[in-house]
Amino acid sequence: MPISTTRQRVPPRLAQAGFVKTASHGLPHLLKAPLIGLNRWMAGLRAHEIRVAGHRLHYLDGGRGEPVLLLHGIFAEKDHWVDFARQLTRHHRVIVPDLPGFGESDRHEDQHYGYAQQVPRLQALLDALALPRVHVAGSSMGGALGALLALASPERLATLAFVGAPHGLRSPVPSETDRMIDRGEAPLIARDPGEFEAMLERLFEQRPWLPWPIRRAACADAIDRAASNQRIWQEHLADRHVLQLCLAGVQTPLLALWGRCDRVFHASGVRALRRQRPDAEIELLEDLGHLPMMEAPRAVAQRYRRFLVQHLAGTTSP
Repeated sequence: MPISTTRQRVPPRLAQAGFVKTASHGLPHLLKAPLIGLNRWMAGLRAHEIRVAGHRLHYLDGGRGEPVLLLHGIFAEKDHWVDFARQLTRHHRVIVPDLPGFGESDRHEDQHYGYAQQVPRLQALLDALALPRVHVAGSSMGGALGALLALASPERLATLAFVGAPHGLRSPVPSETDRMIDRGEAPLIARDPGEFEAMLERLFEQRPWLPWPIRRAACADAIDRAASNQRIWQEHLADRHVLQLCLAGVQTPLLALWGRCDRVFHASGVRALRRQRPDAEIELLEDLGHLPMMEAPRAVAQRYRRFLVQHLAGTTSP
């Protein structure tokens, strides 16, 4: 069959619509890479890849000094930390992974990504990077993962910080997100652009400016992964209050920076945190939401840096 005849079988309007759909989906991802690369370079970070625990993991690494490991939250990614990390790389080696199952790292549909599986994978990552002892800061799921790592391997953590509320504590006052979960909803999963925008409103009090390609690519990725994300959401829902009974057993020096306007985990959760760890340094951050490292990266990183200075402990990596 002549090529021209094959082309004529596709109505021009449909062909044009297909091109527009492909361009609108692919162009943001095409433009996203150089923007993200520039931001990493400005922060003193470079992208790397390593194979750990049956997963190809992507991570950022840069700076010199005592190592700091930054752990993102559920359905988040390593680049959410870059502006925060920019304030640290002058003083520390900073490692920021896409955790197994998230970001650019592998997600296997026949494997699980709950805390019981992720803690050993994180231990394996530290082994692979030859990091016997690190400072760990985590956001939401990453905060809980850091605490569970400290519980499992206390000798490996010099300090622990919750940058934003950690997942796993029961707030005395239910948050907007808690009420949605109680109704059987999954408020951190976006199935369409409207749900994506609603999710951003829930996550931020002061939404950071994001270039159009990055925002559009993030929206498209979230929608593409919605069904797979639902599976992981159910795994974490089973550990909804994972820190409630075990955080008191974590003896690592602890800093908690909790956004007063957090709509995911209500700020009254600070009371539960104080009961578990009365020795912890705890601050409520005015006018900030669930992701303070993105909303006010410079100020929040400077506060974290002061905490690190108090606990420098000879953890410098080779």
